[in-house]
Amino acid sequence: MKKDIHPDYHEIDVKMTDGTILKMRSTYGKEGDQLSLDIDPTVHPAWTGSSGRLMDSGGRVSKFKKKYEGLGF
Repeated sequence: MKKDIHPDYHEIDVKMTDGTILKMRSTYGKEGDQLSLDIDPTVHPAWTGSSGRLMDSGGRVSKFKKKYEGLGF
């Protein structure tokens, strides 16, 4: 391995969406920096297994249903 080409690997604080803070080793920032997550495994449906509900952003679902209403969707 070449010397002095790899980033510094150190401990940081990772703040989850519920406010809990975990200590992890990372190359992010500097020693002791905090990384705040917008989405984390404790709430995201991909990890929790719950599908939640379909969000209709900007009426996209409504537009689709109206466009294809005669086809039985």
